[in-house]
Amino acid sequence: MEEMFTAAFWASVAQIIAIDILLGGDNAVVIALACRRLPDHQRARGIFWGVVGAIGLRIVLIFFALHLLELPWLKVVGAGLLVWIGIKLMLPEDDDDGVAAVAGSATLIGAVRTVVLADAVMSVDNVLAVAGAAHGDMNLVIFGILVSIPVIVWGSRLVLAMMDRFPFVITLGGALLGWIAGGMLVGDVATAQWSAVHIPHAHVSAGAAGAVIVVVFGRWLAGRRAPAARRVREIPLEQGDGGR
Repeated sequence: MEEMFTAAFWASVAQIIAIDILLGGDNAVVIALACRRLPDHQRARGIFWGVVGAIGLRIVLIFFALHLLELPWLKVVGAGLLVWIGIKLMLPEDDDDGVAAVAGSATLIGAVRTVVLADAVMSVDNVLAVAGAAHGDMNLVIFGILVSIPVIVWGSRLVLAMMDRFPFVITLGGALLGWIAGGMLVGDVATAQWSAVHIPHAHVSAGAAGAVIVVVFGRWLAGRRAPAARRVREIPLEQGDGGR
């Protein structure tokens, strides 16, 4: 319990909450879509049990991820994946978002099952990022996720709106994932000793480098993708004009 009064503990909690908001922002949409066909008197229960099931499954997945990341070189692989996830976060979203394909159910059990299954598919990035931020502390994982539940359920749409209006929020999110990836890279069993000897302030240096890499490459790829997306949208219009 003494660790709860340390700055490091609360810094990790803040990271987990931020990860859950940034990478779990679609959860509220999934819940709404899955429960939209339920009778009015069952919607509240569908939302409640859907959230409980999804969060429970996520905790189980993170439990296994924490133990797997203790094996040599897996944190290095995880760091690479997390950098790519951070870069993808900064890219323009595709129109064919997988969330839109979530089917609603007319039964309470069916709606809850849909929420849990959809969350399992969508939570790979979230699980990996939270496991990296927790540094092997399962109590920290559970506490951080429990604190973030009301934020995810009631605040995710507000956060998504802020991301649309203030792009720097997305940039900060990508930088956070890059920071965590850098810490994972030098914290691996196979690299920790070498990093401590050859890299000054290894955790901070690697975290800063990871944040810079994600932001720089993310902005570069986003800048390249934007003109291509505009050209794709203009082609059908030009073809339609030619047909007239």
